[in-house]
Amino acid sequence: MNARYELYVITDEGLSAGLTHLKIAKRAIAGGADVIQLRDKVRTSRQLLPIAKEISVYARKNDVMFIVNDRIDVALASDAHGVHLGQDDLQLRDAREKAPPGFIIGISAFSARQAIEADRDGADYIALGPIFATTSKNDAADECGIEMLIEVRGSISAPLLAIGGINTRNVSEVILAGADGVAVISAVVSQPDIIKSARALKGLIVEAKNSMIR
Repeated sequence: MNARYELYVITDEGLSAGLTHLKIAKRAIAGGADVIQLRDKVRTSRQLLPIAKEISVYARKNDVMFIVNDRIDVALASDAHGVHLGQDDLQLRDAREKAPPGFIIGISAFSARQAIEADRDGADYIALGPIFATTSKNDAADECGIEMLIEVRGSISAPLLAIGGINTRNVSEVILAGADGVAVISAVVSQPDIIKSARALKGLIVEAKNSMIR
């Protein structure tokens, strides 16, 4: 599939209104999400695998990329398109040894140095953040700001996602600053209407990109 990263939605049952990962994924896809990431810090890999398989089938049927957070074993066993790794997870080069050709590996970066290193090592995309302050992750680092986003965009060739505190009020700003897309949790998952919220964000992303090529 052609990789698109405009709207990348991360599932989180703890931040939804009682919805399962699968229900979150289905609604986000209906709202125009290009990528779904399954993120679950509680379940074991064995417990998470059947959930990942269900989302994987649904995502592929709808031509949407499916990524598993942290768990490369679950990603491979569920036929996900790829895995997303943090700075404390399996190193990119070690993940490549386990992965088949075409398997996508995304990397979290909290600084320009980390982003440049990930790009040099062959990351398929880089998620830089938090761009703004966020409460979606308990372990979130200090905010990077738009200035770092601009710096990183000028220093790497991999697709660049902005993450952290992004919503309808600031999504256009990060796209205009050079992000290829945005990764969000609460701006979609925690909203009363996930489909409507995803659609609104996607519309603003497309509008901002269109304004850059006029």
